[in-house]
Amino acid sequence: MDFDRDESQDAVAEVVVSLLERNSARDIELWPSIVESGLLGVALPEGFGGDGMGLLEVSAMLTELATDAVQTPALVTLGFGALPLIGRIPDELAERIFPAVAEGAVLTAALHEPGAPFTVKPETTAVVDGDSVRITGHKIGVPYADRARWILVPTDSGIAVVDGDAPGITRLASPSSDGTPEFSVHFDGVAIPAAQLLAGGITELHRLALASIGSVADGLLKGVLALTAEHVRTRHQFGRPLAEFQAVAQQIADVYVVSRTLHAAAASANWALAQPDPGPEHRERTDDDLDVLAYAVASDLPAAMQKCHHLHGGIGVDMTHPLHRYYSQAKDIARWLGGASFRLDRLGARCSST
Repeated sequence: MDFDRDESQDAVAEVVVSLLERNSARDIELWPSIVESGLLGVALPEGFGGDGMGLLEVSAMLTELATDAVQTPALVTLGFGALPLIGRIPDELAERIFPAVAEGAVLTAALHEPGAPFTVKPETTAVVDGDSVRITGHKIGVPYADRARWILVPTDSGIAVVDGDAPGITRLASPSSDGTPEFSVHFDGVAIPAAQLLAGGITELHRLALASIGSVADGLLKGVLALTAEHVRTRHQFGRPLAEFQAVAQQIADVYVVSRTLHAAAASANWALAQPDPGPEHRERTDDDLDVLAYAVASDLPAAMQKCHHLHGGIGVDMTHPLHRYYSQAKDIARWLGGASFRLDRLGARCSST
């Protein structure tokens, strides 16, 4: 096992760093620059105008963007949308979707149903109607559903690739901590061509979404740790830097340990998922890594953010200070995962079944 980045991953990370150095925007206003940089084509097949890379390069990109707490549709478009479609959709559909993604089209996935985060047995139905399929059901917590050109919708018959402007879709805005647009989405007999219903694939969609969320979590904690360390180094109290106080030093050390642990979990899970071994034993180990990663993100990330917030004092509640971008994103992705208790139950069920 070698979790170090290779040349292609380093190159992707360097493009992101350079992009952020040249741009001050850290929200949707940065999206056109991300498009122009060619980053959205990193994982797309070469036959459709992409660079033909894969999960590890996307992971490097998402981690570097999250290190500066960038709030764009990169996570949902690549981790929830493009990666799960690569190698699974017919060429005719790929010719519509992948070049559009490279040009900035947003993809998203409706991963959750009421009371069922990352639902493995969707109640949303897909009913064949001649040459088309009608999708009916209710999804919650769908990020960027208002901007998405296509939405991946897990159903009882596989993943439906639904056009975002298809008749029969109703969106109800729901709040998020970081202000990212998020919606409850109702599908009322939404018609799609039969070729846009992909048999199976829900498990792989969940794997890629979890790995991508882990990459973002890794970057968020890395970034907020650097931000907090600099604050306690330069902020003085009673004539001394905060970092010289033992209690402060112990707390920032605790955050460092959590950051390194989360990094190891994210790197391990992404590496395992990116391996070409399709064997059941390897997939079982990969799912173990992903469940550990999901629990670490849901449990440890918000607690570490809270500690960094505490170390910033009153500055941490200032909306002009960048800390809130890290903390709010961490809260949202922990909520998407279903929370620490839900993830611990899933991890415990996996442990007790082996």
